[in-house]
Amino acid sequence: MPHRSHRRAQFLLGLALAAGLTAAAPPAGAEAVRVEAAAMGSLFAVTAVHPDAAAAREAVDAAYAEIERIEAMISSWRETSETSAVNRAAGGDPVAVSPELFGLIRRSLEVSKLTGGAFDVTFAGVGKLWDIEGHTTRVPPPEALAAALETVDYRLVELDPEGRTVRLGRPGMRIGFGAIGKGFAANRAVHVLKERGVTGALVDAGGDLVAFGRQEDGTPWTVGIADPTPRGQRRREGGVFGRLNVSDQAVVTSGDYERYVEIDGVRYAHILDPRTGWPVRGVSSVTVICPDGELADALATSVFVLGPEEGLALVDRLRGVEALVIDDEGQIRVSANLRTLLSSEEDPS
Repeated sequence: MPHRSHRRAQFLLGLALAAGLTAAAPPAGAEAVRVEAAAMGSLFAVTAVHPDAAAAREAVDAAYAEIERIEAMISSWRETSETSAVNRAAGGDPVAVSPELFGLIRRSLEVSKLTGGAFDVTFAGVGKLWDIEGHTTRVPPPEALAAALETVDYRLVELDPEGRTVRLGRPGMRIGFGAIGKGFAANRAVHVLKERGVTGALVDAGGDLVAFGRQEDGTPWTVGIADPTPRGQRRREGGVFGRLNVSDQAVVTSGDYERYVEIDGVRYAHILDPRTGWPVRGVSSVTVICPDGELADALATSVFVLGPEEGLALVDRLRGVEALVIDDEGQIRVSANLRTLLSSEEDPS
């Protein structure tokens, strides 16, 4: 898609997603409660709409308890987690896991296969070499990268549905859910909120957004796409590129503009290509919109790694999934359904 003005893109983003809004209006006198808290290494924010403010707060507390439960299960940093038990046994005997973790690993492997390894649940074996958060001062040596890549291959993960066991086929392999876990947690939080009678909610799982229903005033939820311009350079007002009106949708953006490190004048972002072990270049941000937070989370990373052409071609094959890609030159590209809508509208400027 040719580059378009940011004003046009902002206008049409809201238009495109608003077209699918069908959620019922909240009951009269609905109250909204919003609570922020640290979870899974990020800042989460849960907003819940309910006729009773106290009940809304209880529902939000229950949602955070569910997020904590998920983190305790999938964290590869907690020695007591099921995930850590699987990783410790890499190359050895299969490990029995809960139905929930087994299902998450199975779905992660399906995405890994779908993307040809651009998403790989075993990427942690090479990811540990890049200390982006710690502001490393050197790139990993080639021999270290080559050795680590020997432990990255989703095809070596063995699942036994009958025994509900997981086995990592090579010593040193590690599974990790950094590119799917927050979306999974957001889905589970929404499930808990619905069980508690919440009529509308927005779960922001550190940038992975899942919305259902409407706000207390009956309007759809409005979420922003972060401006991919790096900090320290001139960014758009409010740090927002565009806004989406959504309901019963997930919106997940993967970007290279906040978590990165500069080494010898070269900028390395935190999103790695698990097939090469190197940070991805050429893309600034990817936003994926679909009804499922877990899938949106995984696909946002996948499209980022695949790049605009191959990534959008993948999205176009998936029903109910849309994406917007901004490359490192600021060019905007969108999936086929959004492109059709954009081309059918007159420029409002």
